[in-house]
Amino acid sequence: MSIDDIRQAKRKTIGTNQTLKALKQPSGRVLCVYVAKDAEPRVTEPVVQLASKLGVPIEWVDTMRQLGKACGIEVGAATASILAE
Repeated sequence: MSIDDIRQAKRKTIGTNQTLKALKQPSGRVLCVYVAKDAEPRVTEPVVQLASKLGVPIEWVDTMRQLGKACGIEVGAATASILAE
């Protein structure tokens, strides 16, 4: 998956709390997680660890600003995910 996929996704999460919440759902509805490389590791590490444990693909994005823009928001985002429909 690429960053263009999150632009076109109908269902997604934006932000670490929402992404973690989606990953913890038993239904396995997260298709891919996006993580900004310039975000603080203390913020992103729980998402990266849980996604890895669950076998969810992780896509790295250069900046939080780039990820936020791809998600359609005006501010940066540390993490985001695409959800199954």
